[in-house]
Amino acid sequence: MSKKAFALRIDETVLHALQHWADDEFRSVNGQIEYLLREALIQSGRLKKKPPAESVAEPD
Repeated sequence: MSKKAFALRIDETVLHALQHWADDEFRSVNGQIEYLLREALIQSGRLKKKPPAESVAEPD
């Protein structure tokens, strides 16, 4: 999946809150915004949820 950069104008208070939230979840602010947008798109039915990645079983 390719990513495209774009400028975002955002209220300073909202940005500060996002930074704290991202820090709590060990994400960058960019990653947090992308996560929140993706979740909102999935909940609204505008984006299909990705199937979970298959884990590789360790040999016994």
